[in-house]
Amino acid sequence: MHLDPIQLRVLGSLIEKEITTPENYPLSLNALVNAGNQRSSRDPVLDLTEEEVRQALHSLEDLALVTPVRDARVPKYEHRIRTVLNLRRDETAVLCLLMLRGPQTPGELRSRADRLYTFDDLTAVQSTLERLAARPAADAATNETGPLATILPRQPGSRESRYAHLLGALPETGTSPETQSDPHADAVSATPNSLSTVQRIARLETEVAALTTALRELQTRMELLEQNN
Repeated sequence: MHLDPIQLRVLGSLIEKEITTPENYPLSLNALVNAGNQRSSRDPVLDLTEEEVRQALHSLEDLALVTPVRDARVPKYEHRIRTVLNLRRDETAVLCLLMLRGPQTPGELRSRADRLYTFDDLTAVQSTLERLAARPAADAATNETGPLATILPRQPGSRESRYAHLLGALPETGTSPETQSDPHADAVSATPNSLSTVQRIARLETEVAALTTALRELQTRMELLEQNN
């Protein structure tokens, strides 16, 4: 599965609106154009036409990721990504954010996921990302679709590594000559048994951040107990 940017924006918008505005879901073509062209919670901001969105819908229908609702006065559309890819709610939320806003750190994903899914802490986000990255390799016989997320090399000056989905092309900053020449390199590098040094460091950073947050919460509770006594 290799979706282009317009297909990803259409699919991500359907997922988002199903969760955040269920009363207006499924979406009509016009509503979907507006959702795809939102100026907030989108990166990059696009200016899609009805024809571009219509073509994307047709191609997503062919992949069974979108289905039309024929009993409405105006044709409407709904996604089927959870069924097709066998996703949990937290995994669906993370993929949706990655599709709509590009590569992000676990911290960014947690802060932006509130309307889609509530993660208890960074460790929960990291666990979701690791499950998406460690899915079995693609196999038509078993209906496996392969890994759906991967970690990107940490950018100079950045404290955390970012994650990207594998439903489309990786951003240029996240690819290397080896990855570009081998389309299976992402799937291999995403498995637990072949974690790179960058991935190990990113995981440790996330764990340290989670422990720091827990320690601060504990300190706050201790201070409150001392005040009450």
